[in-house]
Amino acid sequence: MVSMSTVSSGTVMTAAEFERLREVDDGLRYELIDGVLYVSPAPAWVHQRVVMRLARLLEDALPPGWEVLGAPFDVRLGLDTITQPDVVIASLDDYTPRGLVVPPVLAVEILSPSTRSVDLRVKFVRHLRAGTPHYWIVDPDEPSLTAWQLQDGTYLQVAHGRGEEEVSLVAPVVVRVRPVDLVSP
Repeated sequence: MVSMSTVSSGTVMTAAEFERLREVDDGLRYELIDGVLYVSPAPAWVHQRVVMRLARLLEDALPPGWEVLGAPFDVRLGLDTITQPDVVIASLDDYTPRGLVVPPVLAVEILSPSTRSVDLRVKFVRHLRAGTPHYWIVDPDEPSLTAWQLQDGTYLQVAHGRGEEEVSLVAPVVVRVRPVDLVSP
């Protein structure tokens, strides 16, 4: 198993330094969180299946003027933080040619063995601090979906479902998801 690694020289990296580093396309996924560089391998095919199926469900539920995109796509959460959530929803007005320069309305992370702890802890907290209104985690191994919504400066869990249980969400879009349908052939 290949795991996510952090690269730290003892100094905080800026977004500008991060952009120069990524000019080489080596097939790895780079994210900068609070000045710390995170490097992970390309995701497995089941991970990508979940991304595509969830993005399609969300796309069908979007109101006009919104867009859903899958990674790799930069989301700038500060001068020292650029993440690449697996799926994002944002207003068309918030997208730039390179990415989002404001928090998305929704950030979704699909857990992988190499990214599990970063997605559940580091990125969860960083999106909370940035004010991302909705944060979802999909665990393809279980399979499950957990949704949090920002309320009074904290994330409150608003939905959770496993396997064939239907997860009904009303924000940021109205959608029903059975986690098993995201992973099964």
